Amino acid sequence: MIKPSLTGKVSEVFSSIQGEGLYTGARQLFVRFYGCNLDCVFCDTQLSSYEKYTPEELYGVISRFEKNYHSISFTGGEPLLQKDFLREVLKLIKRDGIKTYLETNGILHKELQEVIDYIDIIAMDFKLPTSGKHEEYWQEHKKFLETAVRKEVFVKCIVCLSTHDEDIEKVMSLIKGSGKDIPLIIQPNTFELGRRLLDKAKAYQDTLFHTVSDVRIIPQVHKYLAVH
Repeated sequence: MIKPSLTGKVSEVFSSIQGEGLYTGARQLFVRFYGCNLDCVFCDTQLSSYEKYTPEELYGVISRFEKNYHSISFTGGEPLLQKDFLREVLKLIKRDGIKTYLETNGILHKELQEVIDYIDIIAMDFKLPTSGKHEEYWQEHKKFLETAVRKEVFVKCIVCLSTHDEDIEKVMSLIKGSGKDIPLIIQPNTFELGRRLLDKAKAYQDTLFHTVSDVRIIPQVHKYLAVH
């Protein structure tokens, strides 16, 4: 039974093309959650407003869209900050047999355990400390990955001119330690994109290929297509 008082903060719901990661180019329905637990220097999603919904109300909004999409992407912000609300929405959606796709910064491992049964695909970030200019989250990423491997998962890491080789070595160690050959997306920082950064990303791709058989360099394609 859903508590009547349970509500979530959602900034927008829209249909568009996935512009990042392994599913670049796929049509998705995006549900953007408000609020994040990080403040990465390269963040391009500054959310200033939201609407409050009950799980049933948000499900109603989602149901009004034409079902011409591959999956529903729960993005943010960080959706797992609202894990109770997210779980109840996911339950309603899974009744319709729709694929669910979670975009997450890969830190809130305890929260993931509470929604993992209702998620089909996990797009997980590795937050490299020398890219985002924040503290290290390697232990959190390790624990998150231990749960995420129960479902289809790929990892994305944003590479900047400031990124250190040691961060890439840690990425290799975590993926190798997961026991699965997890696809890895190197995403060059859009704000620094140029020949120097691309050469750096290619060098990391060569290094990572010894651990990860599927490692790709994919920029933020939606920026070039000028889509939402």
